[in-house]
Order: sequence, then structure tokens, then C-alpha cells
Amino acid sequence: MRTPFWFSIVILLCASSPLLAQDRVYTEGTVSVVTSVKLMDGQGEAYLGYLAKEYKPVMEAQKKAGNVLDYSVYRTMARSPDDPDLYLVVTYANMAAFDGLADRNEKVAMEVTGRDRAAGTAASIERGKLRTILGSEMIRKLDLK
Repeated sequence: MRTPFWFSIVILLCASSPLLAQDRVYTEGTVSVVTSVKLMDGQGEAYLGYLAKEYKPVMEAQKKAGNVLDYSVYRTMARSPDDPDLYLVVTYANMAAFDGLADRNEKVAMEVTGRDRAAGTAASIERGKLRTILGSEMIRKLDLK
């Protein structure tokens, strides 16, 4: 009675071994966080001014500290009133880069802006008059072999 059971296990393993032996056709690459931003009416230039004056120096310092690989700002042509006007994209080396990231980012941001956590939160609330964050998503680059 045990022979058919073990025989079927051996057949299953033999049949699936070619699937296990195959290499993936890609390697996992960088990870990016894409934040969708909706600008308030008439506040586009003010928000872009904030990005140039405050966001850029912080992101450049984050790059120098090794916390991020790169960052970009993209303008889009919204198809509807609910679509974003801008995308903020921040690229990290891999998923492991997120371990302890909040503390590392906060330290660098405090050095650049001179704001503690409470002042940073207040500044973020103030920016709410310029824009609405519609959401963020994480995407991972797949490098095809």
C-alpha cells in the first residue's frame, strides 16, 4: 500500500524538477516610490518653488548620504480634474534600503532644513494649502536578462 504513494511522490518530483531548474529571465533591480500630487488651483508655481528651494536640497543631501539613488519630478497633463499634476519619484537601491530609512531620512532632513520633527510636520501641513497628495505606490524595476 505504501509503494504507490512513494511512487507517485517520486513521479511528481521528477516531473517538476525541470521547472525548478529554470533560471528567472530577470533580476530584481531598483525600487522607486511614485507619489501623485494634485496642485491646488493657482498654486503650481508656488509648489514648484517649494520643490526647488526646499525639496531639492534635502533630496540632494539624501543622495549624498546614500539614502536614495535618485529623485525626479514629472509634470503630467491631467486627463480629468481628479488626476495628478505632478509625480515625485524617489529611487532606492533595493528593498533592504527601507530598513531604518525613516530615521536616516529624518536626520538628514533636520541637518538641511534645521527643523525638528514637529516643525517638519507643521511645514507639511502648510504645504497642504498648495497641493494634495493623491497617493503613493512602490514599483520595482525588473532587469531582463
